[in-house]
Amino acid sequence: MRILGLEPYYGGSHKAFLDGWSSVGMHDWTLLTLAAYKWKWRMRHAAISFAEQIRGRVADGERWDLIFCSDMLNLAEFKGLAPKSVRDLPAIAYFHENQLTYPVRFESERDYQFAMTNFTTALAAERVWFNSAFHRDSFLEALTVFLKRMPDCQPVEGVEDIRRKSQVQPPGIGEFAMPSNRRQGPLRILWAARWEHDKGPEEFFEALRMLKRSGTEFRVSIIGEQFRDRPGVFESARKEFAAHIERWGYQQSRVEFEAALAESDVIVSTAQHEFFGITVVEAIAAGAYPLLPRRLAYPELLGLNESAHMAEFFYDGSVAALVDKLVLAAGRAASGTLQNRQKKAARMVERFKWNKLAPLLDRAVEDVHQSAVKGR
Repeated sequence: MRILGLEPYYGGSHKAFLDGWSSVGMHDWTLLTLAAYKWKWRMRHAAISFAEQIRGRVADGERWDLIFCSDMLNLAEFKGLAPKSVRDLPAIAYFHENQLTYPVRFESERDYQFAMTNFTTALAAERVWFNSAFHRDSFLEALTVFLKRMPDCQPVEGVEDIRRKSQVQPPGIGEFAMPSNRRQGPLRILWAARWEHDKGPEEFFEALRMLKRSGTEFRVSIIGEQFRDRPGVFESARKEFAAHIERWGYQQSRVEFEAALAESDVIVSTAQHEFFGITVVEAIAAGAYPLLPRRLAYPELLGLNESAHMAEFFYDGSVAALVDKLVLAAGRAASGTLQNRQKKAARMVERFKWNKLAPLLDRAVEDVHQSAVKGR
């Protein structure tokens, strides 16, 4: 099957998803992409830019069976501008994030036109894929509230239309080899997230502060994407924990990033907002023991939504509970008993590896195409 992939923000998880799937999947992909830059402008102009590119390709005889796009594309607008042969294709919209529940520091900063773009894109697609059930449910719940705020003509029936054609299709990861032997030394802690307030850096550094006061020895790597306006707590923490830091800042290469995962004993999240958590999954696959707040999409990652084993990898979200878990992990690392728990967690995320996931996505795409053909 020939898939036309449209990605207005070809970077980060968006790029990793398309590159991973298209490289191991069975279908033929044509990827049209725009650089991951100025996301608001990408959402505004991508439909126009892609429609212009498509017209030339159609004139040269290129044909496709299905459109696959991310939430950054205004799909309804694109279909209105594209040639008829493309406009009539079934489309899948993949929601890595959405602009209605994506965190902003102050709600007054949110531009609701982008939320409407997500809404119309979902309406225009034959299928809407979300990276987690948490993401799907939180978006549709917020969308209902948002649409009911309209003064009249509230299209709330569209929410149920989207719900009926929604599926949860998580992203995949590559292969990671767990270290055969742990390096000697104190517990090595990894925090890997965007350097923004919604990832809870203040809570993480407070946990390190308490861990230090407890007398527990540790090393820490603080990595992740940074922006011009980042929380000031990072600079003060860099000075405060200088003697404990192994890695600091964005890892410039994939090799360095994977090395940071492989050398860590524990991956910690303090996030207040997470649609999926791909870096957490990668770190677990690389052998890091997860200590995650029991909220957001995290229980889904390990398939433990209602499991009695939740206490194994999760804490209640408080700093004090996280510190208790870190002290316990430090003791296990010192005694050599942490590795079996790391292996147990790694087995729980094997289903996300591309060699297992890509065939499922390939069949799901075929189902969408076949349903569209039957409906004609």
